[in-house]
Amino acid sequence: MNLVRSYNNWRRYRETVNELNRLSLRELADLGISRGDINSVARRAIG
Repeated sequence: MNLVRSYNNWRRYRETVNELNRLSLRELADLGISRGDINSVARRAIG
């Protein structure tokens, strides 16, 4: 069960990172996120 949960968390993390990377710098700024913050924002999104 833990393996399935870990995989699902990893998949959600990757989807979040990919979606945020598709945004322009202006769109990210409107959300209060910089390019360098994407990984930490994605980690918080699954937590």
